[in-house]
Amino acid sequence: MKVGSCDANYDDSDSKISAFCSFKKYIMQSYYAKYENLLDSDFQDFIGQELPFGMCEVLPHDLSLVLKLSILHWNLIGHGSHRHLTSSIRVNIKPESISELPTHHCEVIIIERLPSGVFADPFELQHLLQRGVYSNIAVFGDTNLESPSFLSNRSAVEVHMDIGHNLFLRHAEEFNINVEIPLHARYPPLNENGYWEVKFGVPDLFMRCSVEGKSHDESCLYKVSEITGSKLTYGTVVWKIPSGMKTSTRANI
Repeated sequence: MKVGSCDANYDDSDSKISAFCSFKKYIMQSYYAKYENLLDSDFQDFIGQELPFGMCEVLPHDLSLVLKLSILHWNLIGHGSHRHLTSSIRVNIKPESISELPTHHCEVIIIERLPSGVFADPFELQHLLQRGVYSNIAVFGDTNLESPSFLSNRSAVEVHMDIGHNLFLRHAEEFNINVEIPLHARYPPLNENGYWEVKFGVPDLFMRCSVEGKSHDESCLYKVSEITGSKLTYGTVVWKIPSGMKTSTRANI
C-alpha cells in the first residue's frame, strides 16, 4: 500500500503535495481539475504522479502491517434499467505494537469508475448523503441524465465511509463495510444480439486518516494497491442492457 500526507505548513512548491492538499473532499474532484474526461490511463497517471504517496510521518507507512482490506463480494442487483452496484468490504485490524501515536480519524474511500453505458443520478446520491448512509458521496464526470451511450462520456462515483477514531491503536478487530450505489442504464446503440454488454472495472480503494495534534493537523492518504484475497478482474460484473437489433431494423426499412 502507498501513503501520502499534507499538513497546514506544507511546501506548495511541491506540485504533488500541493495537488493533494488543495483537493477538498474528493480525490475525483482533483482529477477533473486536471483532466477533461475519465480515461483509465489518465487516472492511473494521476494516482501515480499527482498524489503524494510515501510522505506520511506520524502514522505507519506500511498499512499492510496493521490492516487489510478485502472485497467479499461485488455484484449488480435488480432488474430492468435501474440496478444497484453492491460491494462488501472487510476491514481486518491486526494488533499494532506502536502505542505512541497521535489521535486520528480514518475513512475508507471507494471509487467506482463507471463505464459510459450507465450513470449515477446525483440527486439520488444526495438523498443517500442526507439520510446519513455515507459520510460523503458524489458523482463526477458526465452527469447528463438524458444522453445515450454513444454521446456520453464516463463518470465516477466516490464514496467515503467512516471507520472511526484511533484505528491503528485498536485491538484485533474485523468488520464489514457495505456499499450500494444506484445506477441507471443509458440508451444503448443497436446491436445484432439485441443487447449491449456494459462491463465494470474493479473499484479503487483508498484510506484517509486525519491526525489531530497541538502543533499540526495532518492528513495521510493510503492507496490499497493489492486487494487481499480478491479474484475480481475487469468484466467480473457485466450488465446486459436490451437494445434494438440491427438486423430487424434493416428488415423494416
